[in-house]
Amino acid sequence: MAMDAQGPAPRLSKPSWKDPRLLIGILLVLAAVAGVVALVGSAGKTMPAYVAKDALVVGQKITADSLTVVQVQLGDADGKYLDPNDPLDDTAVAIRIVPKGELVARSSVGKTDALDRKPASVSIDEALPKEVVVGSHVDVWVALPDERNGYQVPILMLPGAEVAALNVSASSLGSGKNMQLMVLVTDTQMPKFLGAVANKAKVSVVWNPGAAP
Repeated sequence: MAMDAQGPAPRLSKPSWKDPRLLIGILLVLAAVAGVVALVGSAGKTMPAYVAKDALVVGQKITADSLTVVQVQLGDADGKYLDPNDPLDDTAVAIRIVPKGELVARSSVGKTDALDRKPASVSIDEALPKEVVVGSHVDVWVALPDERNGYQVPILMLPGAEVAALNVSASSLGSGKNMQLMVLVTDTQMPKFLGAVANKAKVSVVWNPGAAP
């Protein structure tokens, strides 16, 4: 009978706790678990932030009474919004319109000298389309009085002006009578517009959807 020239098959040895490969594998598993736990924990982390209690219009002074503190998940964007833990500047004003209930970004708040537009009052006697709301854009047309107790041809004085506020008296509901708007006007446009209003010009407002950014 032929003898098997091969020796006995080697047996696999049990891994030792001192085996560096085993230790590295355990460390990798622990690191992966720790990463998942950290990710889940950060995903559910909330922090305080300010929202506008009512709509903030350009030029409005920002105080604690203008704001409400809420808990939100901001992630990496937390530095973009006002932090309730930081004191409010006594000279802070809104330099952009912030709708009611919206988070207040740091870029929406500044000082008066940072304003590139200021709110000006516009009184009209015509009904406005429902699309004209705070934050929408309108063209403001002005017709100056003529020498025959009439009005000259209207001119477009404020193209694409942003609406900062709307005030409608109780008697004007449904008719547009005695409606007052606050529109944002640049320093360059302001003298000419105020001069037209002082000269009892007839003002008309037209919704301009194309002017929205």
